[in-house]
Amino acid sequence: MSLDPLHQFEIHKVYDLSLMGYDISLTNQSIWMLGTSLVLCLLMMVGSLKTAKVPSRMQGFVEVTIDFIQSMVKDTAGKEGLKLLPFVATVFLFIAALNLVGMIPGSFTSTSSLYINGALALTVFVLVWIIGLFKHGFKFFGMFCPAGTPILMMPLIVPLEIISFFARPATLTVRLAANMVAGHVLLKIFAFFCIAMGAFFAVPFIPLLAITALEIFVALLQAYIFTILTCVYLNDALHLH
Repeated sequence: MSLDPLHQFEIHKVYDLSLMGYDISLTNQSIWMLGTSLVLCLLMMVGSLKTAKVPSRMQGFVEVTIDFIQSMVKDTAGKEGLKLLPFVATVFLFIAALNLVGMIPGSFTSTSSLYINGALALTVFVLVWIIGLFKHGFKFFGMFCPAGTPILMMPLIVPLEIISFFARPATLTVRLAANMVAGHVLLKIFAFFCIAMGAFFAVPFIPLLAITALEIFVALLQAYIFTILTCVYLNDALHLH
């Protein structure tokens, strides 16, 4: 195992593939991401295919998870936002699964990649535009000028609102990637530190276990933050505020 804490974020080819002159080779990142997605889909299918009055553990897990996401959407985007529950649930489960799988030694944390996070953020951004324009037409652009803004303040407020709006994909992307990279680097540094100090402490791995528990919490928290912000942005598109 490399002593370099950033080595775990290196992307390398596993199998060379090309299609019509385009390089579509399988990398360690794509393999872990695709594998995680397939396992996640399988678990959700197993937990939802057979429902019973006395739910199994898997059914109970699926129901509690969906209820949690449904409450998040309803509280943030209102009842109208529940139409987008499948999309929001997919975003949350996908990010949470990738974050947690990244905790496995030897795996790859796909959410440490700006490309993956950027694709997710741009998907949310484009969906906001589609919903806003489809529902409100050109009135959608009124969100750049909040109601009640004094005329003299418009030259200042409108540019700030536009910059803030178009910065959303970047903030979603960087926040998730930065937290995943920082957490995993810290975890690896502490792991080597605990191993190095093992000769001096009877229980050298207790701090490591504590950091691991904290990193699991951060992994779920970042999935929640990305999803709750997605709901906020969708609420803006639905209700123009």
